[in-house]
Amino acid sequence: MDLRNKSKELRKTIVKTICNGGGGHISASLSVVEILAVLYCNIMNVNSENLTDENRDRFILSKGHAGVALYAVLADCGFFDKKHLDTFGKSGTILGGHPDMYKVPGVEASTGALGHGFPFGVGVALSGKLDKKDYRVFCVIGDGECQEGSIWEAALFASQHKLDNLVTVVDFNKLQAMDKLDEIVSLEPLVDKWKSFGWEVREVDGHNIDDLEVIFKSAPFVNNKPNLIIAHTVKGKGISFMENQAIWHYRMLNKEEMKVACRDLGLPPHQLL
Repeated sequence: MDLRNKSKELRKTIVKTICNGGGGHISASLSVVEILAVLYCNIMNVNSENLTDENRDRFILSKGHAGVALYAVLADCGFFDKKHLDTFGKSGTILGGHPDMYKVPGVEASTGALGHGFPFGVGVALSGKLDKKDYRVFCVIGDGECQEGSIWEAALFASQHKLDNLVTVVDFNKLQAMDKLDEIVSLEPLVDKWKSFGWEVREVDGHNIDDLEVIFKSAPFVNNKPNLIIAHTVKGKGISFMENQAIWHYRMLNKEEMKVACRDLGLPPHQLL
């Protein structure tokens, strides 16, 4: 499967879905596309036809404001009909601004309040260990989310319990809602911080398909230690004027910006305008 083209199509879906819905976190969704594409298409043991398989791998999007990226991947993989994407932002939709495990097939945890999804994932990984199951738990957290104390409490717990079935990815795009990360609360030295909490750490280009596949397939990196991947990404990836610009955490496109976005993504202009 050509995941480079798949990622391009997913970006188109994300932007169309958010623009059609009238709101959403575009730039935060665009930075995790390759990570999700590799996980769902080439790494995780998941089956859209058997959602309750006890041995399935679990994915938790702790940075739930990027939910449209998860919706795009789940729809593409057949977890629900793609027609639901057209209802995003509309009354009665199953697709809220943040993922809801009770409404959206394939969503393993309701997330949105930052710092909550990751501890949930730690608990699921511990459950797997206690029940002697072979499933793995993959969790994506935001870099700004790493300023939450609950992240570090759960990190200590995961190390204490030797959860090598847990693979956590930090979407390290260096921006948060209002500004650059370093201008608000710097996380550096981020690698050393996670190592000091007992995690085995790797770094990767979060948009390089081949490198992502290699690093995911190499987990667990060390037996009896949880796995942390720092994925260096670009917030707003794929839209020229949006990349690395903090203002796009909340902003929506106007008509002129939609024209440029269509050009950048290879979309016919009528699909956004």
